[in-house]
Order: sequence, then structure tokens, then C-alpha cells
Amino acid sequence: MKHEFVDIRVPFELDNPSIYRDESLCVNCGRCKDICKYKIGVNGNFDLKKTNDKAICIYCGQCALNCPTGALKIVDDTKKFFEAANDPDKVLVAFTAPSTRVQLGEAFGVDFGTNVENKMVSYIRALGAKYVFDVCFGADLTIMEEASEFVERLKTNKNLPQLTSCCPAWVKFVEYFEPDFIKNLSTAKSPVSMIGAMVKTYFAKKMNIPATKIVSCAIVPCTAKKYERGRKELSNCYIFNKDKEPYSDIDIVLTTQELISMGKQKNIDFKSLKNDKFDSVLSHSSGAGVIFGTSGGVMEAALRTAYFLVEGKDPSDDFLNLKAVRGESELKEANVTIGGRNVKVAVIYGTKMAQTVLNAIRLGEMDYDFIEVMTCPHGCVGGGGSPKSEYRGVEKLRASGLYNTDEKRAKRASYANDEIIKLYNDFLITPLSDNSKLLLHTHYNNDKHLLGETDE
Repeated sequence: MKHEFVDIRVPFELDNPSIYRDESLCVNCGRCKDICKYKIGVNGNFDLKKTNDKAICIYCGQCALNCPTGALKIVDDTKKFFEAANDPDKVLVAFTAPSTRVQLGEAFGVDFGTNVENKMVSYIRALGAKYVFDVCFGADLTIMEEASEFVERLKTNKNLPQLTSCCPAWVKFVEYFEPDFIKNLSTAKSPVSMIGAMVKTYFAKKMNIPATKIVSCAIVPCTAKKYERGRKELSNCYIFNKDKEPYSDIDIVLTTQELISMGKQKNIDFKSLKNDKFDSVLSHSSGAGVIFGTSGGVMEAALRTAYFLVEGKDPSDDFLNLKAVRGESELKEANVTIGGRNVKVAVIYGTKMAQTVLNAIRLGEMDYDFIEVMTCPHGCVGGGGSPKSEYRGVEKLRASGLYNTDEKRAKRASYANDEIIKLYNDFLITPLSDNSKLLLHTHYNNDKHLLGETDE
């Protein structure tokens, strides 16, 4: 297709799995281009003449979240959910991201930042899910793998700084624009991808349900997860299960916006819902798993476990409340001591800022051991699929809701999660084991050639 008005707006391909444009509502205001160029760093970072008019997108959805007329919309997958819920031959399994629990209530008159986890579980069951799990469990699992990987890299001093890989838009940005740093990305899958893998292997076998009968649905504030769901290198369950035909570890991805619209479509009275709990097996989480939803949370969670793996003892309060990586700045830095070594870390939101830091590292002007990157403002609490809000500072309140939940948890580190310990004892054996590498880790692709450029 020939893209039009590219001097003032972001171009999209018709098969974009996350975002599309309703031309009847577009007023060519230029807001989408400004967001994509100055915060995300994609628009202006490629040339349509070199790409043969193919639009480059990392699927973050910030353009849609900030579109003033609603012309940019999220690809709606709610029909798939309801079809699975009404299919007697399928078992619909849903799992919810950390941030969704501090976003959902906003649409139903609950104070900003309130953790509505228990009503959220009841709400999702009312929509038709048979089982509801917590992606915070997947976050704890991610930390076990990612922190173990980081400790190994520290020992060998190879491929440092380690870059987080839980944000699929950030991973796509690296594949397109910074392929020199692919080796630095953690090979650990995102929490959503990890719990998806466990649903169709560990849980399926435990419940004696054929994986092919399960329809797995991730509920997240992230439009890029719709793209991530289709990455073939993230779906190895069929290999583990020795099934002949490939299938996706995750079948459906819904954003918080879609979840809200579904409840309103079904006339669910949110406030009158009874409190409910996640199903067992893949649901208990530490406080570390909860704060994954905010910028800096992944770093705090990883350092708590990395400290334990090296020192063999629980981390101090400084690790449990690493204030230096919290807050609203696009770039935050901290120094911690692990095993007698000074570990330099950075936390970034916004891929534009991340590229600036990577350029400085390339020039020897900055030096870190570990960097967390999230594409969206303030992390997943400001994800492209979050509820739209005119209240400034809403992301800060959502983040506070997650930090408050973390502080109230009896166990605040991933390695202390009893369900995680049982999962390794019963199934995965150890972090970085063969089973873990097959189901919980992945590889990345150098896509710079799609920009019409070379690595030279």
C-alpha cells in the first residue's frame, strides 16, 4: 500500500497485529508522529524509500493511547475470547499482568491506583474464563531465569551490560535499530510468555488436559504483546509435548481497554462482584513479581534475587526498597554491591532515551552492568493498552498501588515464592536447565536489513 500524509502522521501496515487507523476519524493533527519520533524513536529512524514503503513499527501503542480523536485503535480480539468461552471443547485459561489490577477499577469509579485484584478475578470468571492465573507468578519465574543469567554474565564478564527482555516493543526496537546489542539482551522470555508456556505444559499435564484443548489468553496493558504472541521462536510447547503440529503458547491477547469494554458489553456490575482468588498452581507471587508493572520494578526484583544467588542470604532493606531506581525520571541509576563487586545499573523508559544511552555506551561515555528498559512512560502502568485518562499523574498512582502491594507481601523476593520452588522441584529442575532453556528462553533476530540498511 502507498502510505499517505507521512510527513505529519505515523504510517501503519494493514496487517499490523496491534494498531490500525480509522481514516474517517483522523484529522492529521500530528500527535502520533510526535509521540513516535520524540519518545519512542521509531518515526524518523527509518526511511520509507529504503523500506520499499513498508512501515516500521514496534507495536507499543503509544500513538493510539495519545490519539485525541480515537482514529488510532487497538486491534480488537474480544470476539476470540467469547468464542473460546462458549466452546464446550475448549478450556479457556486467562492470566493477568501486574498493572491490570491497578488499572481496571478506574473504569468503574474506583480510586486511581487501587489494587482490585480480587474483584478482577471474579470479573474475568464472569466473562467466561474457566481458570484465572497471575502473570506476577510468571514475573517471579522470569526473575529466577534472568537473575541466574545475570549472575553467570557477571562471573564471566561477557555480554554486559545485560539488557532486560520483558518488553516486546523494546526487543523489537533492538532488533531493528540496535542489533549490535542483541547479544546483550537477556534470553529470558517475558513473564506473559513464560506463564503461557507453563499453562500448556506443566498445568496441562497436572490437570490432564491436552494442550491442544487449552485456549490461553493474556490480559495486559500492552499492545505489543499482540505482536509478541505471534513470534514463532516464543512457542516451543508443542515441541516439549511432542505434538506434530505447531501451535502458539498464547492464543489470545487482550488489553486492559478491551477487558473493560467486555465487562460493559456484558453489563457486569463491577462494584457488586464478590472477591475471588486466582487458581492455584500458577498464581502465588512475591512482592517482586507485582512491581514488574512499573519502571524500575524489574530491576529491583532482579537484584533481590541476584543478591541471594551470590551471597546465599536474604537481601537487606536497601535491596528491598531501592529508591534510586524508582520515580518519574526517564533515566535512573544506582550502584549496589553484590559479592564484593560494585554493580552499576540503569533503569530507562522510552526507547528514544534507551538509544541515547546505548550510543553513549558505544562511545565509552557510559558504563553499566545491567539495564532495564521499558518502552512506555513509567513502564507497563502507562502501556499503550491502558485505560485512557485525562488525569495527569495517573501512572504514578498506579505504580504506587503496585509498590504498596509489594510492601505488604510476606515474601518480597522471587526465590522465596513457594509455588516457584515447587515448579522447579517438580518440573524445571533448576534455572537455566534444559527444560528451562526450551520453554523459558528464546533468541532474537537482526532485522536491520528490513530498514534497507546493513550492519556496516
